[in-house]
Amino acid sequence: MIEYNLIEECQKGDLKSFRELVKMTSPFVYSVAFRMLGEEEIARDVVQDTMIIVWQKIGKMKSAAAYRMWVYRIVMNRCYDKLRQLKNNPEIRGDEKTWILLSETISDNHHNQLENDDISSVLKLLTARLSPKQKSIFILSEIEEMSHEEISGITGMSKASVKANLCFARKNISEMLQKYLK
Repeated sequence: MIEYNLIEECQKGDLKSFRELVKMTSPFVYSVAFRMLGEEEIARDVVQDTMIIVWQKIGKMKSAAAYRMWVYRIVMNRCYDKLRQLKNNPEIRGDEKTWILLSETISDNHHNQLENDDISSVLKLLTARLSPKQKSIFILSEIEEMSHEEISGITGMSKASVKANLCFARKNISEMLQKYLK
């Protein structure tokens, strides 16, 4: 949890405090960006962009409790921007290796950690047909384990919209899994 005095020091322009804030914030920002975008380099760019925005606008922060949600909102908006930029890329179909990896991981219930490349391939494959909203809600709910209320606060959608988009995302992913795992 980020202490408000750290935020206050950043608001005064203290770069040492901001470095500490970046150190504490960057891991979850990277996690969300990587899961949304599936590319390490692009995710790192989003982390940098997010932290620049945090530095520029931290003066508006009134409480430490609101900080995390505010940063999530910033990173999600930056991810939406990147997804729009990448929209002209062809649809990701996934290669045979990715489907085999996914199949083995699901069927064998392995608890071992997949490497970033493997995670990226699987997430791209599973979320390729989801809209950016569905993808973000799926990632925030199923991977970041956030509540519908938290997701609503980040995305600005009503809880009902969050639930509906999550339902559609799960349905789309389930249909893809059933199709390819038979």
